[in-house]
Amino acid sequence: MTTNTKIAVVTGGAGFIGSHLVEELLARGYRVRVIDTLVAGKREHVPPAAEFFNVDVRDRVALTPIFAGAHTVFHLAALPRVQYTIEHPLESHEVNVTGTQTILQIAKETGASRTVFASSAAIYGDSQDLPLQENAAAAPLSPYALHKYISEEYLKLFSRLYGLSSVSLRFFNVYGPRLDPEGPYALVVGRFLKQRRQGEPLTVTGDGEQTRDFIHVQDVVRSLVLAGETFNVGAGEVINIGSGKSASVNRIAELVGGPIEYVAPRVEPRDARADNRRAKQLLGWEPTISLEDGITELKKELGL
Repeated sequence: MTTNTKIAVVTGGAGFIGSHLVEELLARGYRVRVIDTLVAGKREHVPPAAEFFNVDVRDRVALTPIFAGAHTVFHLAALPRVQYTIEHPLESHEVNVTGTQTILQIAKETGASRTVFASSAAIYGDSQDLPLQENAAAAPLSPYALHKYISEEYLKLFSRLYGLSSVSLRFFNVYGPRLDPEGPYALVVGRFLKQRRQGEPLTVTGDGEQTRDFIHVQDVVRSLVLAGETFNVGAGEVINIGSGKSASVNRIAELVGGPIEYVAPRVEPRDARADNRRAKQLLGWEPTISLEDGITELKKELGL
């Protein structure tokens, strides 16, 4: 191994987004260290070429040697289920907030060049001022969303107080291969695909006209890599990562295909759409995979 090989640490690297990121970093020549407790991630999703550590993000003693020599830290580990954080606010705060503090402290102490944090559009709450812009007031509706917002603020503080180069990416509804139908990302896409595979009707809540901004995991991965490598960020900037387009639940059902069953509405934001101009300006990033192509790919992968 050459001495100039960059080392990347990926927390949550066995998860849906994290495992795709690990693959891309390895393809780009990074040496990758994955940290994951496998609560949500799967060991088989971690490529053999990556080093794997089953360590909790709050365990400072165990984590510190793993960070030694790391150039870039990608912090994706979290307890990401909204309902779980509502039912277990203390435990989820410890993982999602204290865990982030621990990661930042170790990154500072070990001299990492950049820390990239996976944040969430959940921070915007039910704002209807579309498209959603990064300077909009935070309005979290769950502990999970609040944890992400607090963590973003910690990244800004660590940049300001300690000179730690950092950036936060607010992901919208991420979907793609390895999407867990029971997981927190793009629930409707995963649920519909599972129902279609099992020959069940697609259950649409309410009138199905509520919209979301769906973004493919490969586009998300590219944004993470760019955020880790570009010189245009590093002061704790917050950047939306979304397609900039709205798609209704009815449209998702149409793309997945199959009979539809409308069920009672639930309490949820009506619409969401990202303003992604900052990502284009600071990262040189823009989405490349359309929703239609992305869902067609998923259906093909599942034999649908």
